[in-house]
Amino acid sequence: MRYKLKHIVLIFFCVSLFFGCSINKYIPENDRLYTGAKVSLEMDSILKNKSLLKDELENVLQPEPNSKFLGMYPGLYFYYKNQKEKPGFINKWLYKRFNEKPVYQSDVEPSQVEEILINRLENRGFFYSKANSEFIEKDKKASITYTVKASKPYTMASYNLDTLSYPIYNDIKESVASTKFKEGMRFDLSNMKLERLRIDNNLKKKGYYNFNESFLIFEADTNQYKNKRFDLFLKLKKEVPERAVVPYKLSKVNIYANYSVETDSINTSITQFENKNFIQKELFFKPKHLSPFVTLEKGQYYNAETSRNTARRLSTIGAYKFVNIKYKEIDSLLTDSLGYLETNIYLSPLNKRAIKFELQGITKSNNFAGPVLALTFSNRNLFKGGETLNISAKVGYETQLASGANAGLSSTELGLKGELIFPRMIFPFKINEDFFKYAIPKTKTSLSLDYLNRSKLYQLISATALFGYRWDANRFITHEINPISVNYTQLSNTTAEFEQILNENPFLRSSFDQKFISGLTYSFTYNGMVDTQSKHQLFFNSTIDIAGNSISLLDKEEAPNEPNTFLGLQYAQYAKADIDVRYHLKLTKNQILATRLFAGYGLAYGNSEVIPYVKQYFSGGPYSVRAFKTRSLGPGTYNADDDNNGAFFDQTGNIRLEANIEYRFPLFGFVNGALFADAGNVWNSKENTSLPGSKFSGDFLNELGMGAGFGVRLDLQGFVIRLDLAAPFHDPSKDEGYNFDVTSPILNFAIGYPF
Repeated sequence: MRYKLKHIVLIFFCVSLFFGCSINKYIPENDRLYTGAKVSLEMDSILKNKSLLKDELENVLQPEPNSKFLGMYPGLYFYYKNQKEKPGFINKWLYKRFNEKPVYQSDVEPSQVEEILINRLENRGFFYSKANSEFIEKDKKASITYTVKASKPYTMASYNLDTLSYPIYNDIKESVASTKFKEGMRFDLSNMKLERLRIDNNLKKKGYYNFNESFLIFEADTNQYKNKRFDLFLKLKKEVPERAVVPYKLSKVNIYANYSVETDSINTSITQFENKNFIQKELFFKPKHLSPFVTLEKGQYYNAETSRNTARRLSTIGAYKFVNIKYKEIDSLLTDSLGYLETNIYLSPLNKRAIKFELQGITKSNNFAGPVLALTFSNRNLFKGGETLNISAKVGYETQLASGANAGLSSTELGLKGELIFPRMIFPFKINEDFFKYAIPKTKTSLSLDYLNRSKLYQLISATALFGYRWDANRFITHEINPISVNYTQLSNTTAEFEQILNENPFLRSSFDQKFISGLTYSFTYNGMVDTQSKHQLFFNSTIDIAGNSISLLDKEEAPNEPNTFLGLQYAQYAKADIDVRYHLKLTKNQILATRLFAGYGLAYGNSEVIPYVKQYFSGGPYSVRAFKTRSLGPGTYNADDDNNGAFFDQTGNIRLEANIEYRFPLFGFVNGALFADAGNVWNSKENTSLPGSKFSGDFLNELGMGAGFGVRLDLQGFVIRLDLAAPFHDPSKDEGYNFDVTSPILNFAIGYPF
């Protein structure tokens, strides 16, 4: 059944009206449903960022009103329905998952909220402020407005440190010297708490193992001023333990490389390496490979940051389940100026062997569908140096579900991959370890063999070898470089039907003829989204893929005007680069505006006229333009519906441009919603007569496939199941202009967020 847009809007309106009005009859006669509150802020002085102060005040308003969705109260409705004597099975089920207890006007305590608002203002320096409130009642609902009158704030005249005992006085004085506090700053309790934390962190880096920020106290003196100014003094509280004001050094570093609670310490042996004691019952992890991960050293001052760095580095090895660093004070060596700690690092290993099984269901834009089975065997700490061996096997089968020119076609895929990961850098020359202070690189090697049989068309054998490195430069930046990346493909058992397709599409034939791909890939990633509390979150990835340059020095010319070969094989020569930029704006605690821009370009040159098929771009699908099926968009204005043969193949190009925007918001419980719009396409930089309209031109903006829709996401503690329903409003393959086609929606099922 087909609906026009106005019909859908009417349905939403009716449902909203039903839920919104149907709850009124359940509200008690002597009460009203509480619909929320707002703050009206009045200032006695000019204040920068007044909106931030207002937002903070609104965050403390209580209670929270019942949640709404499109003007409805679904949680409240299901709560009321369950109060019936016989609510029924469906209502009980909905009640357990979505119900919300009603919040009434009588549940609001305006006087308590006013006290909290005044308290927040005083914490920000607005002393002697006032607040009052007024209910706004309408029918069976009520809201409240709090009017807050903020007085002129107190500002700082000076910031000083009281005299303390040695040696902590000099260290705190050095920290205070780098403070951001300055004359004229407004009194702000939260800033003082941050200043205490900053000083505590600096002291923790200088050996003060027992110090705590709660030992510091601020005192404000206003006696010398009459214009709301104050002097700020930093002091130590009385009765601070003597151990807290003394720095500590590490007397020894003990590493339990194979720790378990059942470990018999009597039968363990101790091996010394680089001033560290490696304690293990039998050789589990070679000290020379484990030692570089431990940045704690005998004789250095205790440093909380170094301790965390060591724990993080050890966790990245991939051989350990738990990393626990404990310090033991040596009382006999404690003086009034120095203490000593014994460091014990307990490493609990993961199971040496593990098996992972995966079952996937695959559907494609050409109506092919089928299961994929994958099995992975892992062997950890293979050579007693943290190495991990992964052996993966997969079996996949697809068949054509719909009738038409491709009916009866099927695809069988077999794959075998071996991967060996070393938690260190294997390189012919020694590299300065200071370059990898944050994390030690991992060396990855892999070999894979894949077999693809497409019935009535061809068989394809593909072999890949990879050698490269991956490391984190810091908390945000990751580098990955593969200096050796080799791929070999062999096309065989081609049918007459497939040969005809290749003859009609020289670009497609050329992409399959390039049997050998050898080159280098490099990827740079900046991920600012690890700061989940930040209002502005940025992600940036750039990848460079270059192939064929080194081989061109050793190639052989077969015939004039024909591609050269290497070891008798035609090889690919190209350069490819793309960027992926994502920006998230956190509007509120649970609402995010997410955007993404992707651009990629591949240039075939030298020995190649076209980029290999496996290296080309595609567009459409649950992680791309969601109003179009996977790999079905483009290239350019090309219409695959007019080409029965080409429809069997993914629609690709060597240029890709995409942009996405998505508004994410909570619905109820662990269910979130989203409204989104996507645009994108792929093109060829050279004219392909077999794919009319595929060449990139100056009119590319009008050739973008565009769509919009809404989604529902189940966020189960970080595991996200996503359903996105999208419809196109501009299809570049059709000469219909901009028309929101809600009669042909695409339902996308995926795991995780799209960007």
